[in-house]
Amino acid sequence: MFRSFYTLFFLLLSSHLWGQASLHYSLNKGDKFVIQQIAEQFITQEINGEVHEMENKISGLMEFNVAKVEEEQFELKMLFRNLSMQMTSSRQGEIMNVDASKVVEGDVQSKIFNSLLNVPISLILNKSGNVLAVKGVDSLIIRMTDASGLTDADSRNMLAQSLQNEFGSEALSNSFEQMTYFYPDQQDTITETWANEYSGKLSAKNSWTLEKATDSLNHITGVADIVLNINEGGTNMLLNGSQHTIIKTDISSGFLEDMSVEGIAEGIAMTQYSGDIEIPTTVKSHTTYKLIRE
Repeated sequence: MFRSFYTLFFLLLSSHLWGQASLHYSLNKGDKFVIQQIAEQFITQEINGEVHEMENKISGLMEFNVAKVEEEQFELKMLFRNLSMQMTSSRQGEIMNVDASKVVEGDVQSKIFNSLLNVPISLILNKSGNVLAVKGVDSLIIRMTDASGLTDADSRNMLAQSLQNEFGSEALSNSFEQMTYFYPDQQDTITETWANEYSGKLSAKNSWTLEKATDSLNHITGVADIVLNINEGGTNMLLNGSQHTIIKTDISSGFLEDMSVEGIAEGIAMTQYSGDIEIPTTVKSHTTYKLIRE
């Protein structure tokens, strides 16, 4: 009986440690992952005693193909299969409603976003999910600027700068890390808890926990202190808050199966129209990522 108990304990321990030891990406050349993202953002501001509410929704379909595998990093070719954006305001009504897959005659925004689709860029990812570089975005931004039909040099430069803020190397790197960077930086250490952080418009100091590991999935949760810092387009916004993340990842590849991120941040905003007036602002967000099997 003692031997049977010892054998059972060893098997359970080995299984648990094997799950922990696989807390990293293990990709193969030719692997393909299609991720559906849905992001909802609810913004509440108090302006002159009145409440102003805005809602933003972004949905997209992203394809990742593993093009190159090295000892400590991977090169993934990423492209947007589709992207849609809706923005509404309690004051102004619908501000934006763009489906990149549909070009609307006379609608410059639809042409710009359509030009974004199915154009691969390179993503360099290490085993922990830290994005080391994003390559190929300069030609992408030129393509989007050309699609606008603008010919005036100053107008083209202004548009290119705006697109750089959203789709430039740094912006995309920070954005992708929110869906990839959740593994320990120390790959040779077996652990159940770890921490990391990423920066950008959204900065987060994350504390992660491996809740359980099965034969096929790792179940990971994370809590974070976040800072939302935006200074562009005549708007300055500085908010502080928290974020909660629930992730299931494939235990063999390390890639996410599904992921849910909820956050709330509060602070102040100022615009070029409000002068020195500080506008109390709250942002609530919910973002999901899901692996689409084809």
